[in-house]
Formats: sequence, structure tokens, C-alpha cells
Amino acid sequence: MAGHGHHHHIDARAGDRRVALAVGVNLVLTGVQVVGGILAGSLALIADALHNFSDAIALIIAFGARMIARRPADAEMTYGYGRAEVVAALINYTTLIVIGLYLVYEAVMRFIEPQGVDGWMVVIVAGVALVVDVATAMLTFTLSKTSVNIRAAFLHNVADALGSVAVIVAGTAIILWDWWLIDPAVTLLIAGYILWQSFAEIRGVIRILMLGSPPEIDATKVVARLREIDGIASVHHAHLWQMGEHEPAFEAHLVIAEPDWERSLEIKAEARSLLEKEFGIRHTTFETEADGGPGKRPPVYGH
Repeated sequence: MAGHGHHHHIDARAGDRRVALAVGVNLVLTGVQVVGGILAGSLALIADALHNFSDAIALIIAFGARMIARRPADAEMTYGYGRAEVVAALINYTTLIVIGLYLVYEAVMRFIEPQGVDGWMVVIVAGVALVVDVATAMLTFTLSKTSVNIRAAFLHNVADALGSVAVIVAGTAIILWDWWLIDPAVTLLIAGYILWQSFAEIRGVIRILMLGSPPEIDATKVVARLREIDGIASVHHAHLWQMGEHEPAFEAHLVIAEPDWERSLEIKAEARSLLEKEFGIRHTTFETEADGGPGKRPPVYGH
């Protein structure tokens, strides 16, 4: 989920236009698939329609979050509004999980009570959906590289494209061999993919919201490197977290050895420089303390 130091910047307004276009396309596609699914009696097609509708909602949330995230920090939100995108991603992934579980339930019920399906209508509508899914995914692909929020919406579209392929296969099997049970079977495959992808991605989102350390930065290594700086006797009350998806932050108390107390400002500057160069951490806060000698040491992490 986290960035690795190579961020691809694109024009924000161009990105907004792409997201807005993707929203409109998905809303139209949802209507077409719902009508087609009902007329054809296909649960798999309706499942794909529900997923497409979730795409539209996901993109609307993503669009709103992008606008909010650009607002500068103020007295109420001193860290800024960047986490709006992370919150949006959490909402999107949670929605996907709920949809996935619902589709599993409906598919199981179809196995218990099979229903007839119009294979030709399923293939035609799913074919149109596949073209739209691929086009929408292409609209959000570049943006997904640098935003956990847009990546959530992008993965909605990728899952939809795969779902449309599976629905086309199901419709073809119904046309050729009258295999009605393949419709709920494909629905289970779509639901399984949705759940697998969502649970895999939501962990990183929760990690950011829980103030967890960036997965690509080892907090123990950061503390160890600080301890190696000449004049630092020990480090405690350390916190490493992500203010945003690409904004690692670090704060700690630095215990300065008695002979080096007069160099405390110089030592803090060296510590900041080290963290930026070696770990890419630009937001740092240090509090210095004089070494009180042997005794009970505060915990390295936390308060």
C-alpha cells in the first residue's frame, strides 16, 4: 500500500476529469446490466451490475475525497485533510466486502433453487460491460499508482472486468450446453475475487488509520541508527507513523550525553538529516533531554 519513493505526479484537474468520466460511464453501465440481468434471469449479470454500481459509488467517494484532501491545514485540522482519501478507501473496501458476502449468499440460494437463464442476453450485456470496465480501469490506472483512494476504485474496475469475462463464459456455456448452474458458480468466483482483493488491501488502509508505521520502514532500524549518532546516549518515546499514504513522520525523545549537551541543536539537525537521507522521513520532531545516568529507562516506543 505504501509508496517507495517514486511518486508519479499528474495534473490534478486532468485526474478529476478522468474520475468524473468514469463515474458517468459506470452509472450508465449499471442500469444496462440490471435491466439485462432481470430480463435474462442471470444472477451473475446482476452481481456484475451491483459491482459496477459500487464502482460508481467508489469513484464518487474517491472524487470527493480528492477535493477535500487538497484543502490546506487549518486550526481544526492541523495535519491537513490528506487522510480523507484514506477514509474513502476504507469505505470503499468495506462496501466491497459487504457486496462480496451478499453475492455468496445469493449464489448458494441459486444452487438450492436453480433458475433458467437467457444465455444470449447474458453474453451481449456482459460483452458491453467488459468494454466499459476496461475503459474505466484505463482512466484511473495512472492515478492508482500514487493514491490508495483511487487504487481502491481502480481495483473495483479490474474486478469488474474479470467478472464480465466470467459472465461471458457462463453465458456461452448456457447457450451451448444449457448449464444453468454455471451462473451461480461464476457468481461465487466473482464474490471470491472481490473478498480476496478487498481483505488484502484493507489491511494497509487500517494500518494508516491506526497510526501504524509504514510497512517499508523498520522502526527498530530507525531507532538503532539514531543511537549511533555521536552524542546520543539513548532514544525513547519514539513514534513512527504515516500522516498520509506517502508521508512518513517520526518523533522521539533524544537523550544527550552529558559532555555533548552544548551540541544538542547540532545533534538534532544531524538526526533530521539522517532520517531524511536514509529513510525518506521528512517530518520529524525531536525533544532533547540531558542524560541522567544509570536508572530506569522509559520505553523506547509509546509514552
